[in-house]
Amino acid sequence: MIDYTARLTALMEDIVGRVPALGFIDMREVLVFARHGRRGAGGALATCHTLDPSGAGPDRFAWVDRRTGRVVRQSEWFVVRAPDVRMAGRRVRHLISFALPRFCEQTLGDAGKRDHYPEGAPWLAKLDTVVHELYHIDPGAGGIRRAARADGTASRRTHGAAFYRDVAGMVRAYLATRPDPALLDFLACDYRELVRRHGAVTGRTFRNFPSFPQSYLEPVDGPEPAPDVELVRLRTHRQPPRYAEDDLRLRRFMARGRPVLIDDYLNTRRTDTTRGPQ
Repeated sequence: MIDYTARLTALMEDIVGRVPALGFIDMREVLVFARHGRRGAGGALATCHTLDPSGAGPDRFAWVDRRTGRVVRQSEWFVVRAPDVRMAGRRVRHLISFALPRFCEQTLGDAGKRDHYPEGAPWLAKLDTVVHELYHIDPGAGGIRRAARADGTASRRTHGAAFYRDVAGMVRAYLATRPDPALLDFLACDYRELVRRHGAVTGRTFRNFPSFPQSYLEPVDGPEPAPDVELVRLRTHRQPPRYAEDDLRLRRFMARGRPVLIDDYLNTRRTDTTRGPQ
């Protein structure tokens, strides 16, 4: 079986060691995991998640009547918190998730990246996505990098034309260092080819799959809303406050159906073998 998340982690470690613009990233503070993404379905192929809250003070949500401009509903006051994730005793600051098996099917045409790699092989789309997610990590204050406006100030957006050009430039810079082909060969395979070569595609997940550690809103005391403004209570946060190695599980990702724990999958295979040919 191929552990796709382990292969992606090894590739990322090599990338940050070869691309100066990403050299500030300490991969001991980044955890790569897998989410379920059906082949042919829409949605993100990969996502960078921060476990570094912004540090901003208490805030609230407000709903305004478009006609009158008056606030009609207001949430409780809150601060942004994040669970404490530690691997080998070291705090994890970012999570990068990949949708399996959908990520395995990505090509330049499907991803709209052919303009950046006009003569490139289809698997460059996957390498571009890997670099893309690493580039989301902010080198300064932590969190997620914001796109820059024309005047150089930070935008509220996380993407822009310059972002995509920068990523393509880093991909070319990485390949120019002539990395070990053994680190890249798995990207050239789609899902069916990976199964043919390795028997199964697996990925690291969390014990409470499909959930994973995420920032959440914690209610705090604050000014009460006006008497004519409806107060909206925040949803109760039910995720674990801490995660460690014991919370990780390896799952097999299949073309159809939900991912299954490797132990459950292997036990099923053993049972089928003892029954003889079906």
